[in-house]
Amino acid sequence: MGDGHSKEDIKKHIKLYIGIFIALLIGTVLTVAAAYVDLGHKANIALALFIASVKAFLVAGFFMHLTTEKKTIYTILVCTVIFFIGLMALTIMAHYDVPGAGH
Repeated sequence: MGDGHSKEDIKKHIKLYIGIFIALLIGTVLTVAAAYVDLGHKANIALALFIASVKAFLVAGFFMHLTTEKKTIYTILVCTVIFFIGLMALTIMAHYDVPGAGH
């Protein structure tokens, strides 16, 4: 009978997951809509990355339960972000090393 979960607790979690699902659907609609708006090449990429980052946070934070994790998980996550930014910076810098590129 008592497995540690009340019906109210389960209903609260279901409402949260449905809310996140709706937010992800809205994010997908925004992504498609943004593809039809011409803000310039760099601004379109920045907007697409922003929307994707918000959606990734929602998935990782709530569906993967990272919002309730301990300090170790956040340390690993921050290190991953730092290395990702470093790799992207190296990729961009290497792109400009090729003669005639970046124009």
